[in-house]
Amino acid sequence: MAPREKFDQHLKELQDEVLVLGSMVGKAIARSMNALKERDLELAKEVMSGDTGIDHKRLDIEERCIELIVTQQPVASDLRTIIAVLNIIVDLERIGDHAEGIAKIVLMIGNEPPLKPLIDLPRMAEKTQDMLRRSLDAFIDRDPETAVNISNEDDEVDELYDQVYRELITFMLEDPRTITRATRLIWAAHNLERSADRVTNICERVVFATTGKMGETGESRY
Repeated sequence: MAPREKFDQHLKELQDEVLVLGSMVGKAIARSMNALKERDLELAKEVMSGDTGIDHKRLDIEERCIELIVTQQPVASDLRTIIAVLNIIVDLERIGDHAEGIAKIVLMIGNEPPLKPLIDLPRMAEKTQDMLRRSLDAFIDRDPETAVNISNEDDEVDELYDQVYRELITFMLEDPRTITRATRLIWAAHNLERSADRVTNICERVVFATTGKMGETGESRY
């Protein structure tokens, strides 16, 4: 196999591993929300234990990136791709941490009676999962336009968060006995809102990998 073909193969394997990590993180979000909806303490514990696998996968990908940089000395677009991967896996790991955070909240809630039916929180989780999946597809497809569009969808998650926050504050004001339960749901919503923010970071890295530009101004850094 020619050196270039070998390098391309390594780069493809690297990107495939990013998709694997993304799938792990997406499942963690879904499982943590299911645990919250169903008050499934065992599922919450599984999400928490699974976070170790996410951490290990991130480190493995990081080591592969460093090895490629050291042994192949990539230039231009190849180097941007590897740098993008290094940043994307950090955001993926952080999203996994947010899923773990929701699982911890489930354990804190325990068998307390539900404060209200969960409607907007699952919507936030579903939207975040969808944005995450499509952002990684955009990375593989080298599609900066789609990445920018996905990033703009973060406003939808923010609006849902504001709605959840206002509703739960109302519960607290009307009945101080609900403060603890409402606060924990706000924490869960905040974890999802921050996860969506991390997806926007991934979208920025998609733009960087394909164009060499970063930020809203599109100013070239390289």
